[in-house]
Amino acid sequence: MDFDKAYDLVTSKLSIWIKEFIKMLPNLILAAIILVIGFFIAKFLRGFSRKMISKISNHKTLNNLFASIIYITFIGITIFVILSILQLDKAVTSILAGAGIIGLALAFAFQDIAANFISGIFISFRRPISIGDIVKIGDYMGKVKEINLRDTIILTFQGQMVIIPNKNVFQNPIENYSLLGKRRLDLTVGISYDADLENVEKITLDAVKDITGLSDDAITMGYKEFADSSINYVIRLWIQNPEQAEYWRVRHAVIIAIKKAYDTNNISIPFPIRTLDFAGQPIETKVSNQE
Repeated sequence: MDFDKAYDLVTSKLSIWIKEFIKMLPNLILAAIILVIGFFIAKFLRGFSRKMISKISNHKTLNNLFASIIYITFIGITIFVILSILQLDKAVTSILAGAGIIGLALAFAFQDIAANFISGIFISFRRPISIGDIVKIGDYMGKVKEINLRDTIILTFQGQMVIIPNKNVFQNPIENYSLLGKRRLDLTVGISYDADLENVEKITLDAVKDITGLSDDAITMGYKEFADSSINYVIRLWIQNPEQAEYWRVRHAVIIAIKKAYDTNNISIPFPIRTLDFAGQPIETKVSNQE
């Protein structure tokens, strides 16, 4: 091999590269300046956006997530601008195409996770529930313990921790018993057909009006139906504290107060009656609750 030709070839290549480098030097300097400025602006936007989002959302993880998305987005824009300045347009096109394909594949692969994640974002902003609320979601009722970006955790009154995907929380009706700061108790009671209905109403309302834990809302009572063995009514009371323990305590006290008042005033709460016909001889039997 002719070393002179090889030397000339190498020097010519180096000369071309040096000329191109000198030609691109202003672009490289401008790209470096834009990169530094872009990082400073992205850092400022991250802190500013976190501060602004925290005014409308108390979810720390969600706030950091949005701030990071804004930061990464601005960094990406800065990198694309730098690539354009360096005349690497083909690289920009390839990166965008690859990102689109990857994004589409991930969207199909993790659509359930994405749905739960987006639902968690909407829940954090709309706040239909908060930690400590007593809620019923689907078949589960209990106290909200955690609200994450992917799921919501409820402690049921049976002592079970239930993890509900946020998609189910967002798409299903939510009964929030803590939203009003009080809770209604509906109690159905049956009295015998020979009772004086107006007198029963007065005795019942007098029996429950002084029970501890009731709110200032009016206690209402209305007769509901003529049942097989009794006339049934519904009494509605509002409890000050929506907690389940208080709900059961007041319900317990209401039942005792009504039973004592009826015993004192000779008002009977009849058993269900069933008539059995044996060879033309009707026999009435009481139906227990264990049947």
